This record gives sequence, structure tokens and C-alpha cells, in this order.
Amino acid sequence: MKRVYAALAVLVAVLSVCQLPADDKKPNFLFIIVDDQSPFDLKIYDPNSICETPTINQLAAEGMVLDGAYHMGSFSGAVCTPSRHMVMTGRTVWHLPNWQSGQHCPENILDNVMAEVFNRAGYDTMRTCKRGNSYNDANLKFQVVRDATKRGGTEESGSAWHGKQVLDYLNDRESANDEDPFLIYFGFSHPHDTRDGTEELLAKYGAVNHADKDSFPPSNDKQPPLPVNYLPEHPFHHGHPGLRDEVAVSGVWERRDETTIRNELGREFACNENIDNQIAKVLHKLEEMGELDNTYIVYTADHGMAIGRHGLQGKQNLYQHTWRVPYFVKGPGIKPGRAVGNAYLLDSLPTLCDLAGIEIPETVEGKSLKPVLMGDELTVRDTLYGTYSGGTKPGMRAVKHGDWKLIKYDVLDGEVHETQLFNLAENPNEFLDQDLAENADYAEKLAEMEGLLLAEMRRLNDPYRLWNQPDDGLEAPKEQKKANKKKKTEK
Repeated sequence: MKRVYAALAVLVAVLSVCQLPADDKKPNFLFIIVDDQSPFDLKIYDPNSICETPTINQLAAEGMVLDGAYHMGSFSGAVCTPSRHMVMTGRTVWHLPNWQSGQHCPENILDNVMAEVFNRAGYDTMRTCKRGNSYNDANLKFQVVRDATKRGGTEESGSAWHGKQVLDYLNDRESANDEDPFLIYFGFSHPHDTRDGTEELLAKYGAVNHADKDSFPPSNDKQPPLPVNYLPEHPFHHGHPGLRDEVAVSGVWERRDETTIRNELGREFACNENIDNQIAKVLHKLEEMGELDNTYIVYTADHGMAIGRHGLQGKQNLYQHTWRVPYFVKGPGIKPGRAVGNAYLLDSLPTLCDLAGIEIPETVEGKSLKPVLMGDELTVRDTLYGTYSGGTKPGMRAVKHGDWKLIKYDVLDGEVHETQLFNLAENPNEFLDQDLAENADYAEKLAEMEGLLLAEMRRLNDPYRLWNQPDDGLEAPKEQKKANKKKKTEK
């Protein structure tokens, strides 16, 4: 009889393993990333914004919103390229495989990119996103890849196309009774220019898809108001002559007049709302499938965007509207709330691993945001570093610590040496007339921030030094010599 009881006990144990409770099911992931979106487009970060994104707003209201998420920076005018490499690898900007032939990057990095890590863990992986300006070898690791650049104003040519790829994938899973956990990388090509919105949404925001360089777009009272930190021009050169985003964006070009900027913001908001509509369709499908409650949903952008703020148009600057990104996460165990975070986009991979119970690869340099998302901590780091050196070198640098932020410009072969010091608690919009860098009362704080910047540059293997820093015996990378030669030709 004892043997019978023992056999029954084994059988019960086996059945209990085979019929795991729902709580033990691996979570799914929907990683949403849009192209060129300032956090201040959204009501979540700017309550005065007229951009209507109800689905995004609801996701944020039900999850943890980070008020301090950043993309770290770029050594290329195509800021999205290093940004998306950081998302895929979890590595810092100067340690990426596409910087200096990967001199600070492990040779096995492709074994440890986002899709490959989740493939090994038994996940089904799928992506849809734009083509180009990303980490193609890492993108190809997804089991299903449906990429195309879609920046038009129709269902087939715009954001709806990306939504359809995800919906088709989910329908295929449903038809096949596929119960494996999934990681879906849900990328959009908008609101990156050309911001060709749908006719309906353009009308809502009083905008037109303006394409005539010799005329101004019509003004319209429905257009978004100018940003609070709008300027007709930046007070000094940004250091990247001929930069496409500042001189050649269709509908804007070099203009910074009120009519042009408000129309372009209307186009941006039309694209944002269209993205929101596609996310709503996917969430509805996940709910129909019974998968929504077991899915972590991450919403972010590859970097921010200026569009008239500080007299700039593009993504090649380190003001908050561009250095920062929207970032919030909803999912199992996450209670609604807000936290500073002090996160980088490169923290995404370790965060997803941590939430999934997957070992974080040794190649990862980012930090898991799980303690912040679960409400256990407010931040994961104290100091944040930013860089832009896609134009003339050394370029721009920023450091943020607490409420204080320093930005430095060393560009155009020394023609521009500028320092800005902002107290973001008192001056969150970085109004230039409240720049404290030349205020003697803040000389000690300035010196402190200068020291923090240099320490971060050294820690992160920044290959450049600014005019008022020790050179540390560094030699200019090959890119610097090429860029300066090109710059002299453009002059």
C-alpha cells in the first residue's frame, strides 16, 4: 500500500508541474519604440500639450512613468543609429559595436543582443520597424522580421502598416494555438519626418503636408501653440554645418518662423495620434486573446526632438526636449506611479531580462529598472552623461546631477566655446536668460559640475576632451580628422 501511495504522490507532483498556475506563466513583452518624439509632445510630460493620445495616456496612467529617461547620445548625425544599438545591446555609447570597429565591445556581442537572449530563453520573437539607421545584424536575430520605412499618410504607407504586421502575427499565433511567451518589438517610422499625416488628423491639428520650399504653410487656429522655449534661432551655431535636420527637413528647411513651426508641430501631433490608434488596435487584440494582463508593455522613443524649441529643429542637441525620451512601463506587478528613474535607453535590455527572470548577459552595461518600476527605488544612478559629436569635434557634452545640468559646446575648430548651467527645478524649460554659467554666485556649482562631467567622460571612455579639460594624452579618433576636413571644405 505504501508503494501505491508513493506512486500516487509522484503522479500528483508530475501533474502539478504540467499544470502550472497562470501566475507561473512567463510574461510576454510588447516593446513599443517610436522614431523622433520629444516627451513634451505628450500630455504625460506636458499637461498643456494639445496632442491627443488616449491609449498612450491610459498605458501611462496604469504603469510606472519615468520622468528622467535619456538616450545617452550619439557620435553620428543619425542619432537613432547609436541609440538603437544601445537598446539592442545594453551597452554605453562609446562601447558599441559600430564605434571605432567595436574596439570597446566584446566579439560575442551578437550572441547577447535583445532577440538572441530571448530566443535562447524559449520566447517567440517578432519585430516590425523602419529600415536603416539601426543595428541590422541584431534586428535579423528576431524570428519574424517585417521591417519597412512607412512615413506616408495612408493605411499602407503610414503607421497603420506597422500595426497590421503585429496584428497579423498575433492572429497567426492564435490560429496555431501558439502558447509560447513572446517578445514583440513594435517600432514605428513616425513621427520622424517626413511627417505626412492622414487627412483626418491633419485637419484636426490644422496642419498641411507642406512641401513647397518657396511658400509658407497656411496658418490655422487649430495648430499647436509654439513651445514655451521657442526661439526664432539659436543664439550660437550648434556646430554641425549643413546638418540635414536643421536645413533640409521637408516642410521646415531653415525656417523657424511661427507659421512654419506650428504647422510642423501639427503634423507631428497628427502622426503621434495615428501611432496611438495603432497601439489601441494591438492592445485590443491582446485583450481578446487573454494575453494583455500577462504582458509587459514598454513605451519609449529612440530620442527626443526640437521642432522650434531653442531655435532648433532636429535631434542633434542636448537640451531636455531632445536628450530625454518618454519612458513608461505597464505590466504584472507594476503599480501606477511616477519616478525619476535616471534611466538610459540602454537599460531596456537588462530590465526586460530581469522582468522575465532571464539572466542578464555579462556584455550588458546598463542597469535593470525593475526596482524603480516596482516602486522599490526612485533612481538607478545619480549622475547622467550626454554627448553629441556627430558634427565638428569634440562636439557637445552634458552632465546632470540632481536638479543641476551642465551643457558644453566645443565646435567649429574652437570658434564656439560655450558653457550653460541650468537649475532644472527652477528652470525646467532651460530658458537661456536663466543660464547660470556666468553668474559668480554659482561658480562653485559650476566647478562641481565640470568635475562630474570630466569624471563621466573618463569612466565611459569618451575619446575626446573639451577646450578647458586636460587632454589625458588622447589622440583624435579617425572620425575627428575626417569631420574637420569636411567642415573646412564646407566653409
